[in-house]
Amino acid sequence: MERPAWAGPEIDVNRPSAARIYDAHLGGFHNFQVDRDAAAKIVAFMPELPDILRANRSFLRRAVRYLVGQGVTQFLDLGSGIPTVGNVHEIAWKANPDCRIVYVDSDPVAVSHSRTILSGIDRSTAIQGDLRHPQKILSDPETQRLLDFSQPIAVLMFAVLHFVPDSDDPAGIIREYLDAAAPGSYLAISHASLEGPEPQKAEEATQQFRRSVTEFSMRTRTEITGMFDGLDLVDPGVVYLPQWQPDPGDEIGAPARTSTFAGLARTRR
Repeated sequence: MERPAWAGPEIDVNRPSAARIYDAHLGGFHNFQVDRDAAAKIVAFMPELPDILRANRSFLRRAVRYLVGQGVTQFLDLGSGIPTVGNVHEIAWKANPDCRIVYVDSDPVAVSHSRTILSGIDRSTAIQGDLRHPQKILSDPETQRLLDFSQPIAVLMFAVLHFVPDSDDPAGIIREYLDAAAPGSYLAISHASLEGPEPQKAEEATQQFRRSVTEFSMRTRTEITGMFDGLDLVDPGVVYLPQWQPDPGDEIGAPARTSTFAGLARTRR
């Protein structure tokens, strides 16, 4: 295939990527045919998936706006994906132009586009890294340049922890990030679950994703809530995406259709 100008030589255009599949589901333009094919196969099992991803994007918007309202000005967005309208920096800067954001993703397309969008801006950056290696990300020169870990930060894990298998200890990974953060920091999570109205369809979509793309681990509401152990959950706790402090128009008639739980919590002082 002809390689587009935005895809560098290091990018494998013949292998699907979770970040680019997400972009395809959202109607973005930074994906390849192999990503669109994988997205179509997954949607065949779970046709509501694009709506779920849009609901996740709405949760991101509400969570970031809430955090800025609490005085948070620093954000570490892990598994940030390919930039689309309504990214963290856009939401945060509307409320406080002094906010600083570090985007982290393992996909070179996501990082390349983030850097292009943020070119010439010194309050945000993107680094390529695997969230399963917290110390590498926390010690990265760009992370250290932008984030002051003596002050509260928000660790954002939107729709990414379901790509981390139990064998990699997602709870332990979370603790490493929060241990490095000042008291009064926050953790935001959205996570896919089989606890929706059609668990069999969700399981079929999970298996399709594993075959086509990468590891994928659905978890229960109890397991997802356990990721916030030792933190103070913000109301209304761990709930389906549309139920977390919805804005007018964000409501979905049957919230369980999103099959995704969301929560936000604060570390204790």
